[in-house]
Amino acid sequence: MTETATPGGAATSAPAAPATRAEVCVVACANAFRGNGEVLASAFGTVPAIGVRLARHTFSPDLLLSDGEANLLRGTWPVGGPATGEIEAWAPFRTVFDLVWHGKRHVMMIPSQVDGHGNTNISAIGDYRRPKVQLLGVRGAPGNTVSHPTSYWVPKHSKRVFVSEVDMVGGVGTDRAAQAGPAARRFHDLRRIVTNLAVLDFADDGTVRLASVHPGVSVDEVVEATGFVLSGTDGAVVTTPLPSADELALIRDVLDPGNLRDKEVPG
Repeated sequence: MTETATPGGAATSAPAAPATRAEVCVVACANAFRGNGEVLASAFGTVPAIGVRLARHTFSPDLLLSDGEANLLRGTWPVGGPATGEIEAWAPFRTVFDLVWHGKRHVMMIPSQVDGHGNTNISAIGDYRRPKVQLLGVRGAPGNTVSHPTSYWVPKHSKRVFVSEVDMVGGVGTDRAAQAGPAARRFHDLRRIVTNLAVLDFADDGTVRLASVHPGVSVDEVVEATGFVLSGTDGAVVTTPLPSADELALIRDVLDPGNLRDKEVPG
């Protein structure tokens, strides 16, 4: 709520502006970390970074957040500026690998391509021997996906990202984990894919499934923007929850007062 003055001079409470698409995405990303317990929450992208701080401040207080260097911090601070929380632990980069191998981490990465079983590519577009575009390389994607919970954030849902077959597998999907055997399957745990249009998860057969559409988005829009057949589109599809008034106030006034979220997901 915001305070406004009436003609007589008394202050009244005016309703907050409606939630933007970016703010819906923030809450959807936050909910991906619900009930995680004490794990390192690594979220890439502006909206996921806001979301994980929202989750820790509200319903997942045991999440561990890094300052991006070598410390884990307690507290709540805005994105886009210096980390101002209280240092609660020293965690140099080498300790991240210990957390990865022991499954004590939940990462939300940004894939360049995703297929219908959650295989992801962040390495190269086109023939790997002579790619059209060189990207990051596999980085930590293989180890992440077979060692601990992994989710994804896609700020622009399109057929360029959601493809029938990825050009190079970096993050391991459900089908390839099954093919690789028990060593890959044992801790393979793909959770959610949050996009600017919808929330996706995984059906029992390992295929990517439509879990919810954001307010104002139709199922047909999501299907049209996806380059493979989505599970879960033949029945009733729920709408992604709107932020509560308290969540909106926290997002707007504390976590992202500079409104960086709307630069990643325009209204």
